[in-house]
Amino acid sequence: MRPRDLPEPRADWALFLDFDGSIVDIAPTPDAVVVPETLPPLLAALRGALGGAVAIVTGRPIAQIDGFLGDAVPAVAGLHGLERRTADGATVPPPPPHGGLPGLRARLERFAAARPGVLVEDKGHSLALHYRLAPSLKDACLDALTAALGGDPSGWQVVEGKMVFEARPGGFTKGTAIEAFMGEAPFRGRTPVFCGDDTTDEDGFAVVNAQGGVTVRVGEDPATRAALHVDTVGELLDWLARVAGRPSIRR
Repeated sequence: MRPRDLPEPRADWALFLDFDGSIVDIAPTPDAVVVPETLPPLLAALRGALGGAVAIVTGRPIAQIDGFLGDAVPAVAGLHGLERRTADGATVPPPPPHGGLPGLRARLERFAAARPGVLVEDKGHSLALHYRLAPSLKDACLDALTAALGGDPSGWQVVEGKMVFEARPGGFTKGTAIEAFMGEAPFRGRTPVFCGDDTTDEDGFAVVNAQGGVTVRVGEDPATRAALHVDTVGELLDWLARVAGRPSIRR
């Protein structure tokens, strides 16, 4: 689907955006992401067009998003909703880290150290095992994570993303984060719109669909709950520029 085939912008939207693979291209490692210089001004323009009702909903920690985007978007849900900062800048405290996290990290780091291309990302409350640089090790990574949790599985859930498996505390999803934002100003009473690209975004798509909103996936997937799709990050950004009332972004 081309950007011009997506819905015409509405002033009553509440816009929720995934980060990696949705508004920035996925990089070989999490630290290697390149943020186009046009992106923060576009996000600021979207906030202006939608009465401030714009939030980033991501698997990354909030601090990383701030490092990439500065103050372009105050409202951010990080770690799949485990961390959350409201549109007025107030931080919703996360629960304490799972007591088994240090032991799990040590087991995964031993596994990764013996397998070039496998990377352990410590997000503070969750752990991600990346295999983008070693795609043949997908099954081995899942087996290793499952085994590492074998002694203390209570309270953890394992989630698969694009070339990554993540162990995170249960009870938090991008869907729960969107629901929380929708109960607050300036999102309350608006029609939700969620743009994502990955398996971890499916919970968000389900929540937004249930509220009669708009769901857009970057990249086609027959199994997705998203009602609409675009092929690339650039196409989504062109549509978002239209929502913001700005010229299309040239990438």
